[in-house]
Amino acid sequence: MRKVRVYPDNLRKSASVIEQATEILWAGGVIIAPTDTVYGILADATKKEAVEKIYQIKKRPWHKPLPVFCSDLKMVKKVAEVNARQEKILARIWPGTITVVLPNKRKLPAIVTNNLSTIAVRIPNYKLINYLLEIYSRPIIGTSANISGQLASTKIKEVIEQFNQSQEAPDLLLDAGNLKNNSPSTVIDLVHQRS
Repeated sequence: MRKVRVYPDNLRKSASVIEQATEILWAGGVIIAPTDTVYGILADATKKEAVEKIYQIKKRPWHKPLPVFCSDLKMVKKVAEVNARQEKILARIWPGTITVVLPNKRKLPAIVTNNLSTIAVRIPNYKLINYLLEIYSRPIIGTSANISGQLASTKIKEVIEQFNQSQEAPDLLLDAGNLKNNSPSTVIDLVHQRS
């Protein structure tokens, strides 16, 4: 796993690294990057093989769906059904650390959602990830960078240790040092919620 220093508050200084990250995503690779919650593991949500790599690297059970990062509501609407009531709620909570379960349009490989009728999506609130999403222009798998069953982390050393011991590893790690102490995102189900 190649490690490159990145500066989330200085996009100009990080531009060449973000470009490298997008090239890896285009090629179906997997990266680890800082997010507005914890370190995340990212791959192109439209590429079945890339999504499979995330399951293998994380040792994640295949039946557990993966959340998707989107750049804006327009991108969310390409992968999920959003009605007027839901759109009002989303306008209040996004961008941010809330992952929302919506009806699945089934535009992404079935493996992303385990072929469920719902999909979990989020618009992050983190300059580096938002810029990556903007220039990549495709939905990206965005799940915590940890081996399944172990804790998600904001500490770069803990993230590296988990994947150094793994046979499968991401292609690139964007090292922003230790992040603010945050928790993984909160999940809100807008499909089964009562009106």
